[in-house]
Amino acid sequence: MGTVLLVGTRKGQWIGRSDDRREEWTFTGPHHNMEEVYSGLVDNRGGGTPRIFAGASSMWLGPQVRWSDDFGETWQETAGGGVKFPEGADATVERVWQLMPGAVDGVVWAGTEPGAVWKSEDGGETFALEQGLWDHPQRPEWGEGFGGQAFHTVLPHPTDPASVTAAISTGGVYRTTDGGMSWEPRNQGIRADFLPEEQRYPEFGQCVHKVTRHPSRPERLYAQNHGGVYRSDDEGGSWADIGAGLPSDFGFPIVVHPHKPDTIYVFPLAGGDGRFPPDAKPLVWRSDDAGESWTPYGEGLPESFYVAVMRDAMCADDHDPAGLYLGARNGTVWASADEGVTWRNIVADLPDVMSVKVGTYEG
Repeated sequence: MGTVLLVGTRKGQWIGRSDDRREEWTFTGPHHNMEEVYSGLVDNRGGGTPRIFAGASSMWLGPQVRWSDDFGETWQETAGGGVKFPEGADATVERVWQLMPGAVDGVVWAGTEPGAVWKSEDGGETFALEQGLWDHPQRPEWGEGFGGQAFHTVLPHPTDPASVTAAISTGGVYRTTDGGMSWEPRNQGIRADFLPEEQRYPEFGQCVHKVTRHPSRPERLYAQNHGGVYRSDDEGGSWADIGAGLPSDFGFPIVVHPHKPDTIYVFPLAGGDGRFPPDAKPLVWRSDDAGESWTPYGEGLPESFYVAVMRDAMCADDHDPAGLYLGARNGTVWASADEGVTWRNIVADLPDVMSVKVGTYEG
């Protein structure tokens, strides 16, 4: 069983390959040189060599979704000049923040800046705007965080093609159950600390940093917010804070274990004013009971660490034992082959890492 790791940076994408032991890695790159790569996807639904994607953005040519069926030796790109708003939308796509496989073969979802969700039904060759969400009456009131207004999370339901959950900074969590015709906010119980005290639990407008779930338990969602780590047991209908026991409830990524739906990982940062780990000590915190308690792990990580790990720069593979990966804004990528207990550096001296995505394949 092979392993492929996509590392998206501010100046291109690197592709790493290893076997199931994940001890030795070979990297190629940069692919999409001097383009920002905020998103990646390893689509292994077809078996054999996976199709790998990059959501790249050039300051000269704009954003483009590209894919490769030969581990980056050759690339193709979305037809018609990329992911583009239809005429009359009065908007221009700036970045592709998210790429996710759908519940049906050939379906690929994308989330962009400005805040929009897109669907491809031909394996990424073309994308169509989810008009129902773009026309949502709350959209004009969505704000934007320091990173811009972006749908950074798109979670297709694993068995129901008509259901998708998406999250945006700063707008909150939204869900459709009718194939995108209508979308409802799903933010009850999520606190917005940046609002006045009497307004801190709004219907929408929360600064969600990332949402995840396990396919075997799709009704349970986990969220890392701009202040607050949350769990929902009713697919976002209500949320409970599970941040007690963490050194900080501020951070960007949240990752669910591929085989254990009650096991999750976060990478806490000191806060919005100090976006590096508390006391500059990098630790990955793991909960094995759905957020009731937390344990820190960091053996092999640096002694001091003054950079952040972004929302899509931590991920897990589906080997047994599972591997975890995190990429930092100092151009380093760290890997654990024992479910986050011990870590080692597998590549360094890259540009600012924005996304890390992993997949496995027969080979």
